[in-house]
Amino acid sequence: MHAVGLLDDARARIVAPDEDVAARTQRALDDKTKPRRSLGRLEEIACRLAAMRGETLPPPPVKAIVVFAADHGVVAEGVSAYPQEVTRQMLLNFARGGAAINALARQAGARVVLADLGVAGEGEVVPGVRAMRIGAGTANFAHGPAMRPEQARVALDAGVALARELARDGVTLLGVGEMGIGNTTSASALTAVLTGAPVEQVTGRGTGVDDAGWRRKVEVVRGAIAHNRPDPANALDVLAKLGGFEIAGLAGVVVGAAAERVPVLVDGFIASAAALVAVRLAPAARDYLIAAHRSREPGHATLLEALALEPLLDLGLRLGEGTGAALAMGLVDAALRVLHEMASFAAAGVSDSGR
Repeated sequence: MHAVGLLDDARARIVAPDEDVAARTQRALDDKTKPRRSLGRLEEIACRLAAMRGETLPPPPVKAIVVFAADHGVVAEGVSAYPQEVTRQMLLNFARGGAAINALARQAGARVVLADLGVAGEGEVVPGVRAMRIGAGTANFAHGPAMRPEQARVALDAGVALARELARDGVTLLGVGEMGIGNTTSASALTAVLTGAPVEQVTGRGTGVDDAGWRRKVEVVRGAIAHNRPDPANALDVLAKLGGFEIAGLAGVVVGAAAERVPVLVDGFIASAAALVAVRLAPAARDYLIAAHRSREPGHATLLEALALEPLLDLGLRLGEGTGAALAMGLVDAALRVLHEMASFAAAGVSDSGR
């Protein structure tokens, strides 16, 4: 399906962002008609993007949001307020342009790239949706591994390949999002194992389960970890035993984007779990991540701490789909407009304090 070794190749090609470029960009911002550093994190965004791209004055980005969909066998344990068929129904909604991510991507001027990595069923052809299926959903990890290690590698390589394709098509800013009923259960399990945090601390209500549903979800995650015994030091093992096809694919996108020097706006809880998997597989990829927002899912704070990322927005979102990434793209645009369009002190005839 996909050439083996793309992940390893991408890991080897990641270079560190250029801090000399960042310093030059900051000097350019310091010469704008404002007190130095007075635009706070907007200036930080501009400098980080410049360092990632290796350009002191990076042009306005060409934007895309990757949304991967897949199903999870663990739904059979009653961990979701919605039935599994909603994954396919929402994928069709995405393809028709009727979901939140479609509206927000249009606002951001971003292309939405949809892919089916393993939605339950036969895998019908849907116009506008890439067929990148690993299987018809993962196995129920309450009773055994979610996927075979080779399936995890195929999903990772698929994500790397897509990131490479988009970069070579001119995309310079990626957002990542997902759809998959049951995937907050998978993300909770991944988070607990990879960070060592207590299961109940990183397990939230996902699609809106009630108190009894939340307790059941916690016990399912705890039991799955005990049953599968993933090795916290082996991210591929953890991913294969507790992950989802869409989560594995997004982890590959992160590594692949970093290899192409393309910044990645990471969405919420599930996307951040994928990002942490990516960083454990390729630590250098972390420097190409920007946390778009802080999700209401309790485990997201634990993931952000593990990734050492400070989110740009805190809007109480918990939808997924890449919605937070789409919103954060507006801040990236704003940061680069400041860099390109503000006058210097000399050009504007404004006296500089020199500080």
